[in-house]
Formats: sequence, C-alpha cells, structure tokens
Amino acid sequence: MVEELVVAGVTLASAGAVYAMTAARVIRQYERGVVLRLGKLRSGVRGPGFTMIVPFVDRLQKVNMQIVTMPVPAQEGITRDNVTVRVDAVVYFKVVSASDAVIQVEDYRFAVSQMAQTSLRSIIGKSELDDLLSNREKLNQGLELMIDSPAVEWGVSIDRVEIKDVSLPETMKRSMARQAEADRERRARVINADAELQASKKLAEAAGVMSEQPAALQLRLLQTVVAVAAEKNSTLVLPFPVELLRFLERAQQPPTPQPPTPQVSQQQAPQGSQATQAAQQPQSPSAGTPQPSVLPPDLSAQAQLLLAEWRKTTQEQLPPVEAPLDPDFGGSKSSQD
Repeated sequence: MVEELVVAGVTLASAGAVYAMTAARVIRQYERGVVLRLGKLRSGVRGPGFTMIVPFVDRLQKVNMQIVTMPVPAQEGITRDNVTVRVDAVVYFKVVSASDAVIQVEDYRFAVSQMAQTSLRSIIGKSELDDLLSNREKLNQGLELMIDSPAVEWGVSIDRVEIKDVSLPETMKRSMARQAEADRERRARVINADAELQASKKLAEAAGVMSEQPAALQLRLLQTVVAVAAEKNSTLVLPFPVELLRFLERAQQPPTPQPPTPQVSQQQAPQGSQATQAAQQPQSPSAGTPQPSVLPPDLSAQAQLLLAEWRKTTQEQLPPVEAPLDPDFGGSKSSQD
C-alpha cells in the first residue's frame, strides 16, 4: 500500500513538472505577449516576466515593442520636372498595440515596407529635383504622413522617415556642374568689376594729389623700384628721372636770335680793300672748328661746364661737315668755281 502511494506521488510530481515546463513562459522587458486560446484572442496582453498558459490550448505570440529601423529599397522615378532619379530612404517605426499588430495584419513589417516603397514613389512624382536635393525636411514630413495613415490601424506608429540618398544620371550631374560653374563665374566677374570701379576712384583721387605735388610721383616711382628689387629674380631697368629729361630739353632749345649787324655798302667801301670785303663776307664754318655753345642763363656754372664738355666730345666724334656751296647759307661761290 505504501509503495503504491509513493509511486502515485512520484507520478503526480512528474506530471506536474511536465505541465509546468510546457505551460511556463518568459517574456522579456521589450516584448508583450498576446494569448490566443483555441484561436480566440484573450482580453489581456501579458506583460514582461514569468507567465503561465494552458498547454495545448493557449498559444502565446510575442511582439517586439522596440523601434525598428527598416531601409527602403531604392526607387526609380521621374520627377515633376521630368528628371529621372533614384531615391532610397529609411523608416523608423514601433508597435504601440501588440494585439492589433497580431490580429489586424498578417506581417506588419512587410506591410510597412511595401507602404514605404509606394509612398516614396508617389513623393518622387509629386516633387521637383530642387526639392529632392535641398528641401528634404518637407518631403520627409509628407512621406511620414503618407505611411503613418494606414499604419495606425495596424497598431504601428511611424517615428520618422528620412530620405537617405538621391542618385542622378551622369549627364544631369555634368549639367548641374556647368550651371554652378557659370553662376560662380558670373559672381566673380561682378565682384571683379566692383573692385575695378573702387580702384579707379582711388586712383583718380591719387592722381589729383600727385598733380598738386609733382614730387609725389618721384616718391611713388622709388617705392615701385624698391618693391620690384625685393624679389631678386628679375632685371631692373631704372628710367631717367623727370628732372634730367627737363634739363636736357632746356639745353637743346635754340639760342636767342642776335640783332643783325649793319653792313657797309660796297659803294662806300674802297674797291681795292680786300680786308674790308673779307670782313663783310661771312666766314664759313670750318669742319674742325667747334661752334660756340649758347647755354641757358638759368643753369649753374658747374652744369654749364659739364654741358659744354659733353657737346665738345660729341662734335669731335661726329664726321666733318663740308661747307655749304649755296651763298644763301653763308658759303663762298668763288670756292666752288
């Protein structure tokens, strides 16, 4: 009798252990449990922790409540301004109602993915290329509303949608690059023209100041020479100062004409006096005799001496000039005969 009781107790304990093992379930913190008893939804949703179900009668289905990151495959479409683009995006969503996610839709992940692809194609067709490239925040909000509307019935909440990349054809990329380059060049030309205008105004003011003070031009010339000579990689040709050019210009001016000397008439002069005729006839300049130089009276003595030596040296180096034959230029007609 005792042995039978022991065997019965062991059997019951084994059956209880087997029942507990088959009925026990553990739900994680980020999960919720939906129980279907004989195919019918139980009212309560099991929370995280240890829970028990009826074996072979209840079926527990766990639903993840975390935010799911789902990439949307790239979709090709034509924008409103007839440009072919390829756009891909990413969707962030989570389950807010575990029972609706199990009952209302077969696979809520697949449903959200298909809805995201369809909405992305619709957004591409309604938008222009400039909006896809620069105004993505507005497009993201519109895409989120389009996906979130049917997903609410599935117990899913769309957290956010982001357009990840926009791929353009190579021809369109080159056209946009040329457009951007032309715009940059236009702005550069406008800035350069503005700078030239400002520089011309400043140069005009500087020219007015230099016209009042001629020495300022010489100082500016010396500053330019110093700036060029600092490089030490070029040959510097120093021009003549303006004062030296003015000095030479005054030196080459024609002498002041002398008043004419009264000549003695041949009738009054003795016919046989050759000395008187020789004195009346102008002497022709000889080839080797230097002409007296007439210097400007406003030059200093040292400057006059240097200029006289320079003229003497120049005349010595020049070839001798024959005496003119025409008596109108002071020559002797008897020498020609």
